Amino acid sequence: MPAFPFTAIVAQEEMKRALLIAAVDPTIGGVLVFGDRGTGKSTAIRALAALLPKIRAVAGCPYSCSPDSPAADCPHCSQGRGKTHMIPVPVVDLPLGATEDRVVGALDLERALTRGEKAFEPGLLARANRGFLYIDEVNLLEDHLVDLLLDVAASGVNTVEREGLSLRHPARFVLVGSGNPEEGELRPQLLDRFGLACEVGTPTEIATRIEVVRRRDAYERDPEGFCAAHAKSEKALQKRIVAARDRLGSVSVPDAVLEAAARLCLALGTDGLRGELTLMRTARSLAALDGAETVGIAHLRQVAPSALRHRLRRNPLDESGSTARVARAITEVLPQ
Repeated sequence: MPAFPFTAIVAQEEMKRALLIAAVDPTIGGVLVFGDRGTGKSTAIRALAALLPKIRAVAGCPYSCSPDSPAADCPHCSQGRGKTHMIPVPVVDLPLGATEDRVVGALDLERALTRGEKAFEPGLLARANRGFLYIDEVNLLEDHLVDLLLDVAASGVNTVEREGLSLRHPARFVLVGSGNPEEGELRPQLLDRFGLACEVGTPTEIATRIEVVRRRDAYERDPEGFCAAHAKSEKALQKRIVAARDRLGSVSVPDAVLEAAARLCLALGTDGLRGELTLMRTARSLAALDGAETVGIAHLRQVAPSALRHRLRRNPLDESGSTARVARAITEVLPQ
């Protein structure tokens, strides 16, 4: 069954914008989506991956290396590159019950037993290279897998030491997590690794709820026909993403915008400078999507909640939530 069209998703504008921004600039650090069940989180992520243009990869490479810039750590491409082919952008699910061997890779037992050879069987991180690693219920992920993801997300390389095997391979991916905050909090170390954090909720307007149900029903009754009806808008959005990627390097960020970003982070008391860096990169990616040559204050206002809400310290004297605190700071520091 084809993926639900991204352009057919009703409402949830902040989530859709964050995913598009991450698709334009993967260095932003991924997207965390927290909210109610049944609000289209996993649907949007799979829809985005299906929307993106196919990528060229070295044929036979288990890590889908680009033929134009193969990773130095790739044990396959270091032996010489051969044919290439076009593949869909990888989208890999990391289930909560996954073992460490399944995630990082392990010894290929079949080859070891039948041929007596020590060979590496790539794991989920290998499959996710150059694509998306999606973790549903990310706040329930086991601690040892969280530690592993932190290391790989920081370096872009997966190092495997298993049964006499010693191997490094590329593992650069956009980390996308979703979950329900009522079921548990995310570890601060992993939370800080997400570039953007979005909040989604169940629609409260009758017209919106009806439209969601109507579109989902139409899709399930005739998936091919429903996708064909949205093919034109999907193609237009795909072209917009490709154009934004090409434009990204030439989008300028004026000093006035950098100063505004710094003032906003100071007002919110964010730790370190990762907040400013993410805010700048996110605003630049949004400007590229908008076809702008320069980042403006309006771009900062749009992306600030997603870029900063998960970076705030707890304030026992302020009972308002992080989203409300960011909104208040935007009003004070970035007046219209």
